Amino acid sequence: MLRSKLVILAGMFVMCVGAANAAEMKDIVDTAVGAGSFKTLAAALGAADLVNTLKGAGPFTVFAPTDEAFAKLPAGTVEDLLKPENKAKLVSILTYHVVAGKVTAKQAMKLHTAKTVNGNSFMLKTAMGALMVDNAKVVKADIMCTNGVIHVIDSVILPH
Repeated sequence: MLRSKLVILAGMFVMCVGAANAAEMKDIVDTAVGAGSFKTLAAALGAADLVNTLKGAGPFTVFAPTDEAFAKLPAGTVEDLLKPENKAKLVSILTYHVVAGKVTAKQAMKLHTAKTVNGNSFMLKTAMGALMVDNAKVVKADIMCTNGVIHVIDSVILPH
């Protein structure tokens, strides 16, 4: 009797922990905002009206530049891109960081190019064990989200 109660309690515990872990996983936007190092990206997504898209079902693979990556751009570039009259250019740049589907780092390392949501493709390669996207290095890979995956990159990549 005691043993069956323990088995039932253990099963309930496992179900609760599993449900808690599932509840902790967030969509791409909420995951990026929660990380705290993507404030510029979050502002840009808002200015480009892409927040709802990246909160959608997906799945998406986002190569997300950090605030430090945006800081590498020439002075005034980000401020200029956030202006309403530059929305189309901003959308083009941001959607160049997004691939339709869920592509893990292991899968990406086997690819030479990937077609982005903006219609252009970027180059993928492995250099000294690191995944490179155009000239940006993936510094953290495979951040799983409810609607895809984020790979953190150290530079903003620009459409060709």
